Amino acid sequence: MAKSSTIKVLEHCNVSPPLNSAPPISLPLTFLDIPWLFFSPSQPLFFYDYPYTTSHFTSTTLPNLKNSLSLTLQHFYPLAGNLTMSHIEPCKPEIIYSQGDSVSLTIAESNGHFNHLSSNCPRDVNEFHSLVPQLDDKQVLIPLLAIQVTVFPKAGICMGLAYQHVVADGRTFNNFMKTWASFCSFGDSFSMKSLPSYDRKVIVDALGLEDIFLKEWLRRKSLKEIVIGSEANVDLSNMVRATFVVGLSDMNRIKSWIIAKCNEENKSLPVHLSAYVLTCAFIWICLVKAQEDVNEKCCGEDPNYFGFIAGGITRLDFPVPASYFGNCVGFGRSMVIRKELMGEDGVVVAARAIGSTVKTLDKAIFGDAKKWISDWKVLFGSELHVMVAGSPKLDLYETDFGWGRAKKIEEISIDCMRAISLTESRDVEGGIEVGLALPKTKMDAFTTFFTQGLRAFP
Repeated sequence: MAKSSTIKVLEHCNVSPPLNSAPPISLPLTFLDIPWLFFSPSQPLFFYDYPYTTSHFTSTTLPNLKNSLSLTLQHFYPLAGNLTMSHIEPCKPEIIYSQGDSVSLTIAESNGHFNHLSSNCPRDVNEFHSLVPQLDDKQVLIPLLAIQVTVFPKAGICMGLAYQHVVADGRTFNNFMKTWASFCSFGDSFSMKSLPSYDRKVIVDALGLEDIFLKEWLRRKSLKEIVIGSEANVDLSNMVRATFVVGLSDMNRIKSWIIAKCNEENKSLPVHLSAYVLTCAFIWICLVKAQEDVNEKCCGEDPNYFGFIAGGITRLDFPVPASYFGNCVGFGRSMVIRKELMGEDGVVVAARAIGSTVKTLDKAIFGDAKKWISDWKVLFGSELHVMVAGSPKLDLYETDFGWGRAKKIEEISIDCMRAISLTESRDVEGGIEVGLALPKTKMDAFTTFFTQGLRAFP
């Protein structure tokens, strides 16, 4: 059950770039942006220790937050703009920023338990929803970013954001957050190393993917099935979220076990055993076992899918600057027959499948791109398959607004997407934090399999 807490809105305002500091712009969507039209918004929460009163926050910290956000939007001005979505003509959506456009900023106060919310233990998912800003997506002009800052007096601050993934991938969003935090910490003296690049010509569509994705979007638009991620009808009444940490020593033990098992059975090793692959393989097996434990209807012959996002900049055969503003990622989907995941060698099988997919993407990230949308549709809202949100390579915990590193980061959108989130560990060097939102009985089962599973590796 959710702890009794209330949210009091103290202020609602809009923050724009400084007057005449950002030029009007119209950014066409590339074929790497269009698939994200099918996704619901990302909803990250950043929790920070802040042992001061609300009045201290509003008089001292808030003016700096607003000013630094404005300075940041001067460089990331499309985030203050809108996505155009015509309800009449079958035209391609685009991102438009005009003078006077702004980002919605809500300031609130909560009497909730900050340390409880920012912990790793199971917590009612409904405790977090009031910390997420509303992002209206029912208009012809759809806002791209909304922010809510919630103060927990004498305890902490929660920075809640909602942004349309069509405007920015995790790398671009991370650049925005790090820039905002730096302006907040150092003021006008902060100098950006590189400005965002808005040159869409660097994205080369050699396979004609834009037309394929756009036709699929227009088809779903006519059927009123625009956002795949919103199709899941998820009961949140008995759902909890928890965070599990897979440390570097855990990964090494999993890897050693896989190698020993393959040698023992005279089988070839999985082609790729990175920290990411090892963590994902182990989590996948724990989730499958948890599903079986709570008697979910599954067939051993059914294909089980594991979907994830793959960074594109290092995999492309054309150069894209690290400061590129927009999406530059691909999609990967691994498949294993369920009974093989449930077997004694389940972790080996999972690691082999995920590692092979990663290596395939390394060689040709757009190899199966024509099927991205259809492949991913089966993953959304599925209790059988697994989908990953986020990346442990972004160093999100280093986002420091002058109050120190974040105490905890949560991705709220996984509640309804039935996804898992991955972030680098705050406290365990080389570790990965895994965020889950599951019905309580399944979370209890997962916790058991996770704990006992790690102990079983020598």
